[in-house]
Amino acid sequence: MSADRSLQILLDELGRLPGIGPKSAQRIAYHLLEADADEARRLAEAILQVKQQVHFCSRCFNYATGDECAICEDASRDRGRICVVAEPRDVSAIERTGSYRGLYHVLGGVINPMEKIGPDQLTVRELLARLGSEDVEEVIIATNPNIEGETTASYLARTIKPLGVTVSRLASGLPVGGDLEYADELTLGRAIEARRAL
Repeated sequence: MSADRSLQILLDELGRLPGIGPKSAQRIAYHLLEADADEARRLAEAILQVKQQVHFCSRCFNYATGDECAICEDASRDRGRICVVAEPRDVSAIERTGSYRGLYHVLGGVINPMEKIGPDQLTVRELLARLGSEDVEEVIIATNPNIEGETTASYLARTIKPLGVTVSRLASGLPVGGDLEYADELTLGRAIEARRAL
């Protein structure tokens, strides 16, 4: 295979990563070309290792290396509260605030009829099973403040309220149409503390 072809394959693969445009892909590719073989090998091994060892927690669907994630295994967490988020990266965003010490449940997305994603494509059934078997007092819905996030929050509130569990939503302060992973810690921390009942 020619050097040009090898480089083009690398550029194509880097360009498929979210947030990496053609210029960024080119910068990363040239950096890797100029790096020594050990640096490139470490990167390749780190990617393979994370793909082999990291999977979804059997309880909350966050990222884990064992059967359950570190948060579910932590006995000091408040087991009476479950914060429902769309993606595992949202768990990391909330954890960075230091404002929340309960458990999580990751939906694996949000309700989006345009993309043919309904409650059955998410981990809603598993959430309801947890509410039936665990002693949960409050479910905090922390989906993004956009149309899909609000639709998901409304659906979850209507489904969970009849079970006698308090349902709350993150307070305002998060920009409408924004993503949790890009919110600063102060704004996200205040939104958690000032959550409201649905």
